[in-house]
Amino acid sequence: MKKSITKNYMYNLIYQILTLALPLITTPYISRVLGAQNIGIYSYTISISTYFILFGSLGISLYGQREIAYLQEKKEAYSKIFWEVVILRFITMSIAMLIFYITFVNFGQYKMYYAILLLELVANCLDISWFFGGLEEFKKTVSRNIIVKIISIICIFTFVKSSNDLSLYFWIYVSSVLIGNISLWLYLPKYLKKVHIKELNILKHLKSTIALFIPQIAIQIYTVLDKVMIGSIIMDKSEVGYYEQSQKIVKMLLAIVTSLGTVMSPRMANTFINGDSEKMKQYMKKSFNFVFLLSFPMVFGLILVSRQFVPIFFGSGYEKVATLINVISPIIIAIGLSGVIGTQYLLPTKKQKEFTISVAIGAITNFLINLLLIGKYGGVGASVGTVIAEICVTIVQFILIRKEFAVHNIFKMSIQYFVSAVVMFGICSIIANFINNSLYCIITQVFVGILVYVSCLLILKNEFIYTILDKVKQKLRKESKHEI
Repeated sequence: MKKSITKNYMYNLIYQILTLALPLITTPYISRVLGAQNIGIYSYTISISTYFILFGSLGISLYGQREIAYLQEKKEAYSKIFWEVVILRFITMSIAMLIFYITFVNFGQYKMYYAILLLELVANCLDISWFFGGLEEFKKTVSRNIIVKIISIICIFTFVKSSNDLSLYFWIYVSSVLIGNISLWLYLPKYLKKVHIKELNILKHLKSTIALFIPQIAIQIYTVLDKVMIGSIIMDKSEVGYYEQSQKIVKMLLAIVTSLGTVMSPRMANTFINGDSEKMKQYMKKSFNFVFLLSFPMVFGLILVSRQFVPIFFGSGYEKVATLINVISPIIIAIGLSGVIGTQYLLPTKKQKEFTISVAIGAITNFLINLLLIGKYGGVGASVGTVIAEICVTIVQFILIRKEFAVHNIFKMSIQYFVSAVVMFGICSIIANFINNSLYCIITQVFVGILVYVSCLLILKNEFIYTILDKVKQKLRKESKHEI
């Protein structure tokens, strides 16, 4: 039985926001208690451990989710694949942990923090969220992790009291990841059949996981390497801290846009394996509309409120974060679109080569721009590099799918959303001149902005917004009849 896309989107959205909300909810507190220097150290060291997790994981999560999605109705077959993929991940992650221990845990200025982060690699060894993603059981990953996240937030406010508590902050972070991943294993007996170890063929998956690993390397180059390069090129680790804080805000909103892609990926894989190409095109059209609907107002809205929001949220001394947010916010549109093409279409339909080409071009572009700009402009240079890289990825992907989809129609559908967002920006900018209190101004701009944006779409007779409103009305009618 197919799971509801809307419900799965909400479950995944909650999970993604919760994952980002842990650092975001605590950011105003942590930024004041630990300071920009310690936040920079935290961000820099985690960016290093992330690379080892990447190399240890290969492309196993993407591959595992896709393969499980192909076999959603065949319990015996996907049970076998599950154990093969789990064992393969355990082997590759063990190699990564050994290298990480030898190269970082025993050496360097931050070896104490790297020792704690070794537990993060252990936690990723046990990550099976890809399995439930393949089965479209997103509720499972949310229900367990929400408890873990709330506990970790409580621990941060309880135990992290001064700039000397950075190690405690690390411990809380890695413990929450470990406990969250272990908890998902409790659900497995319900979903798996017994598989004899002699039936397993682990190595047959190696080639396919490596094929998906290559584009993941490229993606990480322009999502993590920027922090590594800032920390390596610029001695003041505060610059990494400013960049990290701007990323948190932008990625929180980005999660709302990209969560649909995570949900749609297994659905598209299952639709593809059943040969329903027309259904796939319908899904893609809805996804593009969804991205345009949310991303344009988010970008304009961030630029609108960032100057007033940053001092309220982060405290004094973080003014540069507002500039970085303004520069990097367009990635919400670019990543939203490339997520539809890459995550929802290219990967589920086994077009890894096309996906790899696009992200490789983005990675090379990002590295070169970072090399040119970070030394002189710091986080601003890295932000410019990220935006240009993401735009390059999106353009290349549109070129690669031009034969399957009418690209001009996709861009044509964006016009109404862009116009509505511009009108929203203009009206909300005027409002800012009449309200002196920053907090009240932001709240007013958000509410008025939403009202103006939706009203413009209704005036322009946007088909997608009317479809959403019709579904809401139908649901309300059903609920009212049920109550009667």
